[in-house]
Amino acid sequence: MKPQKYGPFPYTPITQRPKITWPGGAQLALWIIPNVEFFPLDEIVPVRGPSAPVPDVPSWSQRDYGARIGIFRIMEVLNRHGIKGTVTLNSEVCDAYPYVVEEIMRLDWEIMGHNQSNSRLLNGLEPEAERELILGALARIEEFTGKRPTGWLGSGLQETWNTLDYLIEGGIRYVADWTNDDQPYLMNVDGKQITSIPYSREINDIPQFEVHMRTPEEFDQLIRRQFDTLYREGAESGRVMAICIHPFLIGLPHRIECLNSALEYITGHDGVWCATGSEIIEHYLASGQTF
Repeated sequence: MKPQKYGPFPYTPITQRPKITWPGGAQLALWIIPNVEFFPLDEIVPVRGPSAPVPDVPSWSQRDYGARIGIFRIMEVLNRHGIKGTVTLNSEVCDAYPYVVEEIMRLDWEIMGHNQSNSRLLNGLEPEAERELILGALARIEEFTGKRPTGWLGSGLQETWNTLDYLIEGGIRYVADWTNDDQPYLMNVDGKQITSIPYSREINDIPQFEVHMRTPEEFDQLIRRQFDTLYREGAESGRVMAICIHPFLIGLPHRIECLNSALEYITGHDGVWCATGSEIIEHYLASGQTF
């Protein structure tokens, strides 16, 4: 898209929109997003900044724990509640952790594109390199799984002025980088359409555990409070609640129970639709309630 002062969508206040209804009259679409990522040992782990050492064994090992152990704890908890995850997948996970991808496929979870690795962000690339990264990531996931992703989350939620064009070119139908709403909305990218889905930088274990230093009990309460408000508002027009998690954080032994506790609370309410990203977007687009 061309550089512009506002996003490729109109400003539409929540009070001036068509009513969204979810299947079965649900008030809230619950969307669980495990981020399954790979950090090459021979590259900088970005969390430590550009001067980080290579190899950065402590940072790398922390993240590798997620693929070795943490993701399987998440799978067990989601299975306990009958919830399918929507995985944001670095395409290099297919080569580094193929068993994890096979288990994701066995569970019939959805897979979204999520760059090639989490060490290379889109906003640090020249246009042609960015295009090659996006299309290459989608192609590798399709080659391994037999199914091309229709959703995308950029590593670090980063984009350039060209990202949406390349995503549309690659067959992506929805993107989660724009965390500015509690409902899906349409984007017009120079006459081409893509849909934004509500992701979260708040109900997300990275900022809560690594920045704000929340305890597992505090994160559980944050999730519940988020749910209570969105559930109440969803009685007027359906809302999406994203819970964004990383296996190397929420998958630790002393944290995993807070995810189970929060999901027990949420799924104990009527009118909650546990959905994948594509299910949410397909229903939204088919409903005629778009804006």
